[in-house]
Amino acid sequence: MDGEEYFIPTVKRMFKDPMIAAEGEGAIVRDSEGREYIDLMSEHGVNFIGHRNSEVVRAIKDQADKLIFMSTDIATAPALELAKKLAEIAKPLDRCYFLNAGAEAVECALYLARKHKARYEIMGLYGAFHGRTYGARSLVGWSGYKKGMGPYLPGVLLLPSYYCYRCSLGLEYPNCGLQCAKMLEDAIKYQSSGDIAAFIAEPIQGTAGNIPAPDGYFKEVKRILDANDILFIDDEVFTGFGRTGRIFCIEHHGVQPDIITCGKAMGGGMPISAVLTSESVAKAFAVDAMMYFTTFGSHPISCAAALASINVILRNRLHERAARLGEYFMKRLKELAGKHELIGDVRGKGLMIGVELVKDRRTKEPAREESRRLREECRRRGAIVPAGQGWLGNVIRMYPPAVITEEQIDKSIEILEESFKAIS
Repeated sequence: MDGEEYFIPTVKRMFKDPMIAAEGEGAIVRDSEGREYIDLMSEHGVNFIGHRNSEVVRAIKDQADKLIFMSTDIATAPALELAKKLAEIAKPLDRCYFLNAGAEAVECALYLARKHKARYEIMGLYGAFHGRTYGARSLVGWSGYKKGMGPYLPGVLLLPSYYCYRCSLGLEYPNCGLQCAKMLEDAIKYQSSGDIAAFIAEPIQGTAGNIPAPDGYFKEVKRILDANDILFIDDEVFTGFGRTGRIFCIEHHGVQPDIITCGKAMGGGMPISAVLTSESVAKAFAVDAMMYFTTFGSHPISCAAALASINVILRNRLHERAARLGEYFMKRLKELAGKHELIGDVRGKGLMIGVELVKDRRTKEPAREESRRLREECRRRGAIVPAGQGWLGNVIRMYPPAVITEEQIDKSIEILEESFKAIS
């Protein structure tokens, strides 16, 4: 029994047999019965620096001894120090606003973009996930998360995404000429009413199945956006703070966004998110001190934890470690793909990896049931493997902590190997 009868049933538990997490350390989670698991999920990417990092724990305790809560109206030292740190690492985006979760950061970014441009339309992508609140859900590029809950935000224009393995245009990269990016020009001409404020995208589509954008995609997109005076909102809630091998994933693409939304790994396990932007965009909110407000957004304990988390990442260069270990992990996974026909695609950047399972590599029919069974088999062998995910229910979406070791990666591959054999 995991207490599920007490909750509104918005989330389906990951495993058939109830599991209650009791303790975590580094890349290991222990359940209430003392069993250990290698955590390849790190709780949707939140625990990038590992479970129970000692510096984050100390920052939380120290701040709790001084001041537990103060609303955004009055500044606190942790919020000021965190804002300064973010301004240093996100230049030229040196203005920030703190919120509680990724979806709330997206909502704030949408308000800000619309206010700054005095326009209402927002462009996004098929397959995108930006959260479950009203504006963020309006931009989700998947019908299953919208059915029965409309109407949604007006002025949303969604375009084919960069899902190269399943290109909706029937093309192949790089011979495609990045047609999915170039279609933005057609959308501006034919879909828009001329009131586009911003384009929002994830540099790796996480919930869709950890799908990275191909090289050149965002450069072409930014060229079109700049030519049409449209803001680029870079949604780094999943990808930010080192997971992909850079502090922000968009750095891989060599373009400068106008607004960044971030969260998850930023807080070291505590709930916090942020909107980062430039002074010129930020001043759109300056007309009224209450233009945007959230009571808990600058929570002193969350800000202290986030500052400690970011310092751990920067000092230990965990983004570089993620790049190195991600390359090693994907090499081992591709070796595994050579042995198992169920594996249709291995992709990702750093320690944000997608493994897509298919019944047939030629037809690419999604292997949904096999993916769910694999998740259960891996748990039995001592690993939390987030399989059965992506919009088609057939992707292993891996987000291992940056503190995972090569030995733990090798053990994970061994568990996956045994589990693939068990379901074949």
